[in-house]
Amino acid sequence: MTDQPSPPSLYAPREPIFPRKVTGFFRRFKWAILIVTLGIYYITPWIRWDRGPSLPDQAVLVDLASRRFYFFWIEIWPHEFYFVAGLLIMAGLGLFLFTSALGRVWCGYTCPQTVWTDLFILVERWIEGDRNARVRLHKAGWNLRKWRLRLTKWAVWLAIAVATGGAWVFYFTDAPTLARDLVNLTAHPAAYITIAILTATTFIFGGFLREQVCIYMCPWPRIQAAMMDPDTITVAYRDWRGEPRGKGNNPRRSKAQALQAEAAAQATGPGEARYPGTPYRQDAKPAAPVLPPIAETGDCIDCMACVNVCPMGIDIRNGQQMECITCALCIDACDDVMDKIGKPRGLIDYLALSDETAERAGEPVKPLWKHILRPRTILYTAVWLLIGLGLVYALFVRSDIELTVSPVRNPTYVTLSDGTIRNIYDVRLRNKSGEDREFRLRLSSDEILRIELEGTDDLSLNIPADTTVLQRVYVTSRPQDQAAMNAATDLRIWVEDTTAQTRASKATTFNGKGN
Repeated sequence: MTDQPSPPSLYAPREPIFPRKVTGFFRRFKWAILIVTLGIYYITPWIRWDRGPSLPDQAVLVDLASRRFYFFWIEIWPHEFYFVAGLLIMAGLGLFLFTSALGRVWCGYTCPQTVWTDLFILVERWIEGDRNARVRLHKAGWNLRKWRLRLTKWAVWLAIAVATGGAWVFYFTDAPTLARDLVNLTAHPAAYITIAILTATTFIFGGFLREQVCIYMCPWPRIQAAMMDPDTITVAYRDWRGEPRGKGNNPRRSKAQALQAEAAAQATGPGEARYPGTPYRQDAKPAAPVLPPIAETGDCIDCMACVNVCPMGIDIRNGQQMECITCALCIDACDDVMDKIGKPRGLIDYLALSDETAERAGEPVKPLWKHILRPRTILYTAVWLLIGLGLVYALFVRSDIELTVSPVRNPTYVTLSDGTIRNIYDVRLRNKSGEDREFRLRLSSDEILRIELEGTDDLSLNIPADTTVLQRVYVTSRPQDQAAMNAATDLRIWVEDTTAQTRASKATTFNGKGN
């Protein structure tokens, strides 16, 4: 019985990527964004904002217990979730807009996976050395030095990961209080569980998976193609200028051409030199074999600098690829090489694919603003602005006083001993201001109706600051009045803030005996 060959594996093991250190404009720009974004993330929970004695003083707080979201002077209540939904829609449209105009700039500069991976690679470079040193360490056996470097690196990574998870939970409760409870081991178990989960994901994603998260776990690389077109500005390689590639082409080509010219001069006699085009004399020197023509090569010297600095491990010279996050580090690396060999920068650059075609044909390229302002980006911008303006308008016109009215329809109405018809309503009064307020209730209708509050003879209620109160309200009609005899009568319940002189109302109906 012959052995059957085993089927080929469908799984390709990950090849570790060791990006080389690079300097340049885009690398400095990425460092600046990293510092700003991480600074915002870690510092924001500690910013204080005075909202009054009865409200939390943390500037940004997602208060799950009270079901509120505080953002500096803005307070979002549960029934105002449309603000959050609007912000999420704006974020999505913004991502579409920037991808359509400038490619995957979100992925390359501000995506949390990119930011923390950059930070982890920086730590790795500080401890283990630059690319060549890390490659040698990776291939070396597990000796004392390798264990020491790896354990040191993992310890720093773990500290960053713990700080990441710890900073996240501070957004959901008072940061100083939670920090003290965490140190004293008296915090709620949910805090420790959340920190542990976020610590593990940050440590694994930023330290080990890295580009695998972008390629296999993130859906955006597969969606971005629908957002881009030939006018999108993205990182690309000018192959018309760089191909065919050659190692150190200019110096060698110049030397070979000089030798070829010298050999050609020695092959001609003095008569031919004086009278070009005449036949050789008999005493002329024998012609030397003509050297083959020197092939012209492009500006790319195939130094692999663009590949060695790429955090995704791809070769941008192979064209547009799903893995490219347009971080532009290959631009810095290539510009540095072009400076050294005396060639103009821009062999790898931010450009539109339509411009690359025009450059190849020697035609003028479009101005940058024509790439940015085109129908797709204008549409995205218009919709984004409309949603933003709508949210701002809704934010500034909303009142500090709100009410909802829920009729109790079981039974539909109650007949009292004297024949009076009574309807019952649950009125929810909401005081969104930062201080206690007195609310006065009344009603309006075309028919004669009377309003009463359960538990008080007055029509006024004291509502604490930032609180919702549920009040039962009775509306009655005398038996001889038209509202008691009608099947339904329209009415409106009003609430007035006697301090701020603001009002709100809700329409409802009064049910009578009918005809």
